[in-house]
Amino acid sequence: MSSQPASKAPALSAATTALFERELAKYPADQRQSAVMACLRILQEERGYISPASEQQLADYLGMPAIAVHEVTTFYNMYNQAPVGKYKLNVCTNLPCQLRDGARALHHLEQRLGIKMGETTADGMFTLQQSECLGACADSPVVLVNDGTMVSFMSNDKLDQLIDGLRSAANGETA
Repeated sequence: MSSQPASKAPALSAATTALFERELAKYPADQRQSAVMACLRILQEERGYISPASEQQLADYLGMPAIAVHEVTTFYNMYNQAPVGKYKLNVCTNLPCQLRDGARALHHLEQRLGIKMGETTADGMFTLQQSECLGACADSPVVLVNDGTMVSFMSNDKLDQLIDGLRSAANGETA
């Protein structure tokens, strides 16, 4: 974590703490830390990303070291550590996918969006990330959109259609 002082996170809302408590009820009272992933998801849905201050806040709530929360946040691609675009595109570049054009797909998206991996477009629409394994090697190249929708066998044409479709959806256009 950064050696700079973390800004203060907004107070947890009653709705958020109620969701936390619902997750905590699934575990024995002495194993509150078991709910860390679910609580991180809840915080991210509310705030858009997990800041160091949010990590500390969750650590305090769960009674665990902040570094343990940070380790979870940084291990998984699904937790955003900074603001991301409306559409987060994770391209699998693990070796099996690289052998099946995963790197080509990432390069094509970089060119099409005018950004490099890890960046967000100026309009805030797209964030491009590489991902380790998405578990769909035989379907490569694969792209995971917003940590929830996987698209497979992505040729350059299909990647272009994906970008155009997401732009249209964001602008309220119908196909």
